[in-house]
Amino acid sequence: MKDRSAHHTPAVTAPHDQDPAAGPPPAGEPAIWSRNFQYYFTARSAGLLGWAMLPVAVSAGLLSSGYGLSTAGYSMAFLVGPFAGLVLFGGVLADRFTARRMMIASDLANLTTHVLLAFLFLHGIDHLWHLYGLLMVAGTANAMFQPGASSTVPLVARDVQGANGVLRISEALTALGGPALAGVLVGTAATGWVMVISAVAYGTSAGCLFALRLGVVPAPPAGESLWRNLVAGWYEFRSRSWLWGVIVIWMFFAVLSWGPQLSVAAGVIVPAHGATAFGLLNCAFGAGTVAGGVLALRYKPVRPLAAGAVAMLAYPLYPLGIVLGWPVWLLAVAQVVVGIGITFWGVMWATSVQTQVPGEVLNRVHAYEVAGSVGMFPVGSALAGPAAGAFGTDRVLQVGIVVALLTAAALLLTRPIRTLARIPDRA
Repeated sequence: MKDRSAHHTPAVTAPHDQDPAAGPPPAGEPAIWSRNFQYYFTARSAGLLGWAMLPVAVSAGLLSSGYGLSTAGYSMAFLVGPFAGLVLFGGVLADRFTARRMMIASDLANLTTHVLLAFLFLHGIDHLWHLYGLLMVAGTANAMFQPGASSTVPLVARDVQGANGVLRISEALTALGGPALAGVLVGTAATGWVMVISAVAYGTSAGCLFALRLGVVPAPPAGESLWRNLVAGWYEFRSRSWLWGVIVIWMFFAVLSWGPQLSVAAGVIVPAHGATAFGLLNCAFGAGTVAGGVLALRYKPVRPLAAGAVAMLAYPLYPLGIVLGWPVWLLAVAQVVVGIGITFWGVMWATSVQTQVPGEVLNRVHAYEVAGSVGMFPVGSALAGPAAGAFGTDRVLQVGIVVALLTAAALLLTRPIRTLARIPDRA
């Protein structure tokens, strides 16, 4: 199979008419903190905060209102299901109508949805299907938003790796602060106000994205169906052996190691050390994520995926510590190291995809990447409980440790992945 990492074949023929959200950053702008990146950073941070608060607010709000665990579980399924099922079409539509337009439309849909959710929680839920329907809209909106979130980064910053590092730091901080804020507000019987804050966040994101001014972007050939666009995206995806090779490896990692770890770790740590200790360990992981983002800002390896694979060797430390019965403080140190490794890999991977794949097909290729890498996580998570019941938590964690080590080894032993060279920053 021919690998097209080095030589890009144009996949589109017709340009969009003067969309203000495409084209590389103009020469002379700062490598990262250009005016456009400042707008984009604000938009992403606001949107990530809104998304981070939603699951906690809905689940805790339902439980505090007297609904059962099954209702909370169904709610999360209605939220996550549309995202997993529709993200591929989000990539096609982003290439057709430009990522910026799709992201603004998604933010406005989320704004409206969260206003209605606020009304629902403030005045009482008369029919659960109202809640489920709104959560489906929110999940669909995020599926339409996600492909463009990656493809926009090379358009707003000349230093793509540095920009990804900054965005990962923001993601880590919102992932820590969003659920905490939502939990505090729900604890004071103010679930509806969490939705109001989220609506304001999505409105802020839409406004900042609207303010972006960049250039013109190519569009797929006029008259082509969505299906042909989807097939073209698949061809671009499979024509790069380093790209689909990582996804295939990651699918096994997600099912056998990454997916089961959170719930199995909680099942061991909470009974032994309490829920507070488990929360602190997750905060330690968040601190490591911030440190990993800072490291990615500074260190730019010539072989980014190879360096990221070496960083992935840190992942087994945390489950290994649980199996060996380490004290909480040592597990926290392990979580910091794991957070650094995972984040550094994530920045290397995102930067490689964004700089190696032509911009005219990047939304569709990114959609396939998200569907393949993230889509298997729920499978691993769902299998965690039955596997722990059948084989014991230690055995599940031990399998995860071995698979994590094999994942790093497979990434390093696969030549197209190991030898993929970094694309220099634009002058």
